[in-house]
Amino acid sequence: MDIDIRGPRFGAAVTTVVLAGVLITGSVWLLAWQTLCFALGAFAGVQRSPYGLLFRTAVRPRIGPPTEFEDAAPPRFAQAVGLAFAAVALAGYAAGALWLGMTATAAALAAAFLNSAFGYCLGCEMYLLLRRVTARSG
Repeated sequence: MDIDIRGPRFGAAVTTVVLAGVLITGSVWLLAWQTLCFALGAFAGVQRSPYGLLFRTAVRPRIGPPTEFEDAAPPRFAQAVGLAFAAVALAGYAAGALWLGMTATAAALAAAFLNSAFGYCLGCEMYLLLRRVTARSG
C-alpha cells in the first residue's frame, strides 16, 4: 500500500516536538504517549497512528492532494525502531537510570528530527538495507 509521502514527515515533526518535550521536562507520561504512538504506527500502520490521523484530517485537506507516494512498509518499520528506543527509554526512566532514558529518547529524537527537517528516514534506510541483505542471502 502506498501512502502520501508528506504524512510520515509530518508525524516525524510532531514526534520531534514531543520527544524534545520529554527531554526538557522529564515527563514519563509524555514519553508513554509517544511510545503508544510508535506502537500504533508499527502495528496498525503510520496512516492509522494518531499523528497520521491528524495529518489526514487536519493537514492534508489544507495542503491539497498528494503528488508523491511511498511504500508504507519502510515508515512502518521506522515506527517499530522508534518503539524499541521509546521502550528502552521508558524502562530506563522506570528503573531510575536517567542516563538510559535520556540517551534512548535523544536517539529517537535525532532520528525524528532528521526525517522532519531533511526528509531522511533512518528507520526507512535500515528497512531497505535489511531487504537488500536478505535478498542476497536468500
